[in-house]
Amino acid sequence: MDSLHVFSIARRYPSHRQHSHPRHLCQTCSFIDILVEVTDITAIDKKNAHMEKLGYKAMGEYGISGRRYFRKNDAGGHRTHQVHVFQTGSPDVERHLAFRDYMITHPVRARAYNDLKRKIAAECGDDIEKYMDEKDMFVKEAELDALAWYQSKSLP
Repeated sequence: MDSLHVFSIARRYPSHRQHSHPRHLCQTCSFIDILVEVTDITAIDKKNAHMEKLGYKAMGEYGISGRRYFRKNDAGGHRTHQVHVFQTGSPDVERHLAFRDYMITHPVRARAYNDLKRKIAAECGDDIEKYMDEKDMFVKEAELDALAWYQSKSLP
């Protein structure tokens, strides 16, 4: 039997803080963002049809090696959910969770990220590639800070 761990890494409503497991945490997202760990990432490829029946589109690795990515849109074509699946032990799991927790504990940084995303969204419209490119530098810098902060918390 495959082991499965699920972490919610975003939340839909920024004004609502929920601290039970799974936590809905990202102050900058307008959709539900879920991270799943499995013991065999290749087995997930056999589950694509199941996810599609639930309304998700299977996107493969979608830019992150070793990940399986699914997204779900509402009837208007707006994203409502995304699921990132990684094999247990992937460094991308720590990176995602570190970013999530860092943004929760650093509200000024989270607000700056939210403001940047709104500005870029207004400029880019439906061009998701341009949107991702425009926020890339901020995300990379914040991820470095988040990882350093996250790892320092686990030191004795």
